[in-house]
Amino acid sequence: MSMRILYLGDVMGEVGIEVVEKLLPALRKQEKIDVVIAQAENVSDGKGMNVADYQRLQKAGVDGFTGGNHTIANPEAFGLLKDPNVAVTGPANMPDCPGPGFKFVPSPKGKVLIVSLLGKIVGRDAEKALENPLQTVDEILARENPDKMFAVVVNLHGDFSSEKVVIGHYLDGRASVVVGDHWHVPTADAQVLPGGTAHQTDAGMCGALDSSLGVTYDSIIPRWRDGKPTRNILETSGRRQFNALLVDIDDETKLATTAVAIQKIYEP
Repeated sequence: MSMRILYLGDVMGEVGIEVVEKLLPALRKQEKIDVVIAQAENVSDGKGMNVADYQRLQKAGVDGFTGGNHTIANPEAFGLLKDPNVAVTGPANMPDCPGPGFKFVPSPKGKVLIVSLLGKIVGRDAEKALENPLQTVDEILARENPDKMFAVVVNLHGDFSSEKVVIGHYLDGRASVVVGDHWHVPTADAQVLPGGTAHQTDAGMCGALDSSLGVTYDSIIPRWRDGKPTRNILETSGRRQFNALLVDIDDETKLATTAVAIQKIYEP
């Protein structure tokens, strides 16, 4: 017997929410998924998550939410982040992010600990002071005692593939799942590491496929080609994509037996 955990890549804006609402309920039933966790730093207009969108995703079947550098962009999320009974978390090593950086998701087999971390280099926030993510996760696992829960899911939101690969191997055998995101492009390396930890360098995103990571090409190209200051405009047309990592967790070892990347693309 095993538990099935699904981790959704960055849910990007309204289109991302609509993709999750359209595909997740049936997928959860079809694959007999026990727990669904989603990266939520881009949910509401691309930055942060408001309460209404949290409720929509929860209704669609998402149980827990990780965060990233944009988590604090929407103050509506602060209450969710601080509430120990709400499974919404931002990075534990980000000093200005409310909440502990980890939360618990209930499941039929026991509690699932979700830990959110930020990589050292993340876009424009690269110069911001951060606590060491490896030291931070060590402190959380030492304090919370993984033996008291069924599974441990750790997310590292960052730019460097090396960081996201290294933390997987660093936690191999200590966490059930270690998954990276922030690129919005899924990597082809979903696997179970030698020590039994499911790992994928980047889970990708849920949202507009015909776009620059969910943003219109027209708002990106003038900035890149001509140096013009432009505002990101979220793409609302074109094909949709749904990217996630599906993991089976063994009941006895509490470690992974399978790790499969899921990608679904469709016309709206």
